[in-house]
Amino acid sequence: MSVKIVFIYFLKTLGIILGIIVVYALLGYLLPFIEVSAKDDGEKKEIPIYIYTNGVHTDIVMPVKNDLHDWSTKIPFANTKSKKTDYQYVGIGWGDKGFYLDTPTWADLKFSTAFNAAFWLSDSAMHCSYYSKMTVADDCKMMMISKSQYRELVKFVDEKFDKDANGNYVLIPTDAVYSDNDAFYDAKGKYSFLNTCNTWANDALKSAGQKAALWTPTDYGIFLHYK
Repeated sequence: MSVKIVFIYFLKTLGIILGIIVVYALLGYLLPFIEVSAKDDGEKKEIPIYIYTNGVHTDIVMPVKNDLHDWSTKIPFANTKSKKTDYQYVGIGWGDKGFYLDTPTWADLKFSTAFNAAFWLSDSAMHCSYYSKMTVADDCKMMMISKSQYRELVKFVDEKFDKDANGNYVLIPTDAVYSDNDAFYDAKGKYSFLNTCNTWANDALKSAGQKAALWTPTDYGIFLHYK
């Protein structure tokens, strides 16, 4: 095979890759503007939930305990460094295990971590953070949902956790936690550029009949519907 033919194949491959990137960027920008409307089930909206972003990941934040579900039985307070038991809310997010554990800041991001995450090559994890209170702001929005909607949300979130033979969530032993109020657990599914942490959070909102983007890879795509 001549050098010229190799070069032509190289240019074609490069063009395909760049084309995919451009299409992805366009869809990632445009599709979030298509809103999936909230569904009113006719029930009283009495349970507060929140969406919270750290600027990259979106978490779904719920009451630690109510008459429908007690998250502390599956996400023990003892698994946090603080071991405090008076937290009122728990934030849960799904994402790539490598990003969560090996990339505390963008400066720590390795090419191998990003590549594996983008192309279904690494495991996923649930990041669970306890909070004493939630403050509504640009990075934190509240909505009230019904008991039926909350049950669906709990089911959606619970089904993403890996479980042992006894149905318990599987703790990931690590010191790579973000603070003294959080812990990591093994999760189901593969992260990719098509199925990100924010895509999961967006789908969680859909499961609870709340406003959401048609599809989004970013937190912006979620929060633009809650301005």
